[in-house]
Amino acid sequence: MTIKVAKMTYHESFTYYTPKEDGKIVCNLCQHACGLKEGQIGICGVNQNVNGELKTLVYGHPIALNVDPVEKKPLYHFLPGTSVLSFGTVGCNYKCPFCQNWDISQTKEVNKQIEVSPEKMVALAVEHGVASIAYTYNEPTIFYPYAKDIGLLAKEKGIKNIFVTNGFESKEMVDDMATWVDAANIDLKSWDDKYYKKVLKGGLEEVKDTLRRMVRKGIWIEVTTLLIEGENDSDKDLQEMATFIADELGTHVPWHLSAFFPNYKMNDHRSTQLATLQRAERIGKEAGLKFIYLGNVGVESPTYCPQCHSVVIEREGYAHIENHLVDGKCPECSTYIEGVWK
Repeated sequence: MTIKVAKMTYHESFTYYTPKEDGKIVCNLCQHACGLKEGQIGICGVNQNVNGELKTLVYGHPIALNVDPVEKKPLYHFLPGTSVLSFGTVGCNYKCPFCQNWDISQTKEVNKQIEVSPEKMVALAVEHGVASIAYTYNEPTIFYPYAKDIGLLAKEKGIKNIFVTNGFESKEMVDDMATWVDAANIDLKSWDDKYYKKVLKGGLEEVKDTLRRMVRKGIWIEVTTLLIEGENDSDKDLQEMATFIADELGTHVPWHLSAFFPNYKMNDHRSTQLATLQRAERIGKEAGLKFIYLGNVGVESPTYCPQCHSVVIEREGYAHIENHLVDGKCPECSTYIEGVWK
């Protein structure tokens, strides 16, 4: 298969790179905005200047491909009980020392023996009868040209598209995503911009801007925070984080609080205790958030009606999901529960 380059996948309102003098280009995919000389590869490790054009080296080369429950993304208010075709490539534009998928995200070795064209990826989705395709496992921003080509074909088949992302997209990309991405789960990893910059190699303000922009553009969003004790779990940070979600994104936006387990470069750090997640949950509720879910700790996380407190969606792990909503409304009091239900 011939690997496409970004020039072949331009969208009229968003180009993947900007040409500069002497054959240099600026990558427009994420907020690093890497300036690349001929042959140079960006921070992500997978986008290269080839003959004055941006070439996505992982285009057509997924490294992980599975059929998952949508709840595993995690998305709890988006087509509950349905399956998604999930895939990712190698590479990432962040350097998180706690990455759960570090073995693919922190490598740059592209397995060119694996070739899956956009047409084949959508055919697989149809074959498996999934409701959506999830761009996940590593950071999908870095393989956006590949993702978008798949996503546009998926839309033609009535299949929805999900981004699971660190939220470091360029502003122009977020605007473009609104033309084909239906939902996103965005990591809000910390409330400390210095931590974002020094440790993660990203930026808090950029992520906040992405969150606001996605909401304005009508992309359904849910927020995930991996709580690491002593790193991002102070009461002050959690209060400010929850207040930001409630006041600037909406009290209806689900907040997933996930437990950390020792991994990658943080093997000497203890696992997050259930009590820590429950403390964060209380803080989130005090800030006005209606839907808070605890992950990685073996507790059930049903969805309750915020008005009458009836259980409207039951969840027993990923295997058994019971959606009691009637046209998106609580069957007991008819309160509308925000989400994408069909």
